[in-house]
This record gives sequence, C-alpha cells and structure tokens, in this order.
Amino acid sequence: MKKTLLFASAAGLALGLSTAVTPVAVSAATVDGPSVNWKLSVWGKRRSFTEGVEYISSELEKRTGGKFNLKIFYGDQLSKSKENLDGISIGAFEAAVFCASYHPGKNAPLNVLDLPFLPLADFDIMRKAHDAVYNHPASQKALAKWNAHLYMSNILPQYEYMGRGDVPKSVADFKGKRLRALGGMGRAAKLIGATPSTMPASETYTALQRGTVDAIGFPYSYTFSAYKLEEVADWVTTNMKLGTVNCPTVFNTDAYAALPAQYKQLLEDLKPGAYAAMAADYQKKDEQNEAKWSGADSRIKMIRIPDNEMAEFRKLAGRPVWDQWVKDNEGELPAQELLDLVLKAAGQ
Repeated sequence: MKKTLLFASAAGLALGLSTAVTPVAVSAATVDGPSVNWKLSVWGKRRSFTEGVEYISSELEKRTGGKFNLKIFYGDQLSKSKENLDGISIGAFEAAVFCASYHPGKNAPLNVLDLPFLPLADFDIMRKAHDAVYNHPASQKALAKWNAHLYMSNILPQYEYMGRGDVPKSVADFKGKRLRALGGMGRAAKLIGATPSTMPASETYTALQRGTVDAIGFPYSYTFSAYKLEEVADWVTTNMKLGTVNCPTVFNTDAYAALPAQYKQLLEDLKPGAYAAMAADYQKKDEQNEAKWSGADSRIKMIRIPDNEMAEFRKLAGRPVWDQWVKDNEGELPAQELLDLVLKAAGQ
C-alpha cells in the first residue's frame, strides 16, 4: 500500500527544486550585511514540517558568513503554539510558525485553505494556492493587524485519522466518534455525526491515551509518528484525504522592515530550497512509517475506507461546506474571490 503523502509529485518536486538551488550552495557566504540575530518560535520538535525553516536557518548562516542568525526555538520555549501570533504582534520574537485554524478570528482570509476536500492534489499545487492566498491584500491586511509579515507556508500533507478502539471500516462508523478535526475538517466531521474538537498538536498524545478523543486528525503520515501517537493507537486511515490546514511562517513587520535589501532578497531566494527540504523529508517518512505499520509485528491496522463512500463524503462535505464558508463570511472579506483563487491554482 504505497502512499506518497498527498504529494504524488513530492519526490520529483524535491529533486527538481534541489537541482534548482544548487547554484545557491556554490555561492555560499557571499551576501554581506550587518549582524542580525532573530528568534523563531515553533512548537514540538524538529520534524518534516520544520525542515523548511531548518533549511532557511542553515542557509542564512552559510550565505552570510554567520552574520544573519535565525535561531529556532522548539517545544513552546518562547510561546505556546496558539500564542505565536500574539508574540509576533508585540515583538517578543522576530519569526514564528502558526496554524491559521488555531485562531480563525485573527486571520479569517487564510481559513479558505483549511476547507475540507479542496482539490489540492500535490505539493506544487498546494504551494501555488497558498502563495495566491497569502499574497492577496485581504490576507496581508488581516495579518498586518498582528504586526505580521507573511513569508511562506509550511505545507502539510492531506489529513487522515489515527485512533484507538473500534476500527472504522466505513464512513458511517465515524458517527459518534470524538475527533480532533481542525477548521473545515471539523465541519465535515459534524456532517457525518462525529464530534470535532480543536487542540494543539502538543496535546494530542495525552488526549488519545486518556480517551478524551477517539481519533486524531493529522497530516499523513509523519505527524502520527512525530507525536508518537502510534504508541497508543490501534488504527490509521490511508485514503480519506480530508483536507489540510495552512501554517505560515511570519515575521514581525518591524523586524522585517529593518532588514537590508540584500537580506530580504536572500530570504526570497531560499524559499525553493526550503520547500524541497520539506517535500523530500515527507517522502522519506512516508516510506519508513508504511513499512513499519504494515509489518507483521505492528499493532496498527491500516484502514482503507471504500472509495464509493469517500466519493459520497466529498459530495456532502466538499462544495457545500465551501459555499457555506463563503456565505458566512459575505460582507466581511472577499470570500468567493479567495475560494476562486484556490480553485484556479488547482486548475478547476
């Protein structure tokens, strides 16, 4: 059972981008400028999701001869995950990662990317869709209220569920289950009779272990292993492709404005390599996890929901949920325009 994330072309993209950034590595330590020391806040530990910012941090040091230092602080050392945007707003640190679905009221335009079953088939399409939404004036205006400059997306694979207890073999089996389901995926969960809840990733292990929830919705497959859910889970779905959430890296606007032009350009130049690093690591983790979970001694059952049932689920919780989001936000933001941007990036 071979899955390549949501990213059918992840490996190819990683190779292509790696080739594209080779000249950058050759001309390392050529960007001169003042000494700059930034802190970046992110939760959890180093994982595929953070390989992009790890690449940025490493290359900034190399390309500037150590003059631009971006130090990454993990494990809520600087701020809790739901408070990273607040920390950016007051200048507690210069850079941070946050997930828009953690506090939708603060960044409503970005939530279009969190709708369920969007046709974002691979890494490259997701990047185009995220860039289109992040560059829209409504998104930039919303983040400006938090003194935040949108830099890039930390792209996540499509979500699946990993859970304990009764193994779901159909969409109907999710009725009555308590699910960690963020953003639009939570609205989709309600439509099939499940009870969604929102919690930071750092709280999911304890919630599943104690039975506070029956299953955790997470990006397939690296996140399940990154947060060690496989230690307490009994099953994982493999083909639901529920949607995903968007988690941008942002800079404090004042700190970014103070950078010299050559450092700003360098940050832009490093994006392709950062995306390549994420894609490659997701691919590697998928291969490792699937080999482990499908092994004879694995306790994890890998579940495929019947395709016809998933098609009906997408009809129920796809376009109707998108349209309801547009209606709910009518007059507050250009919701239809934002949705159209996403669909255009997906070739719809």
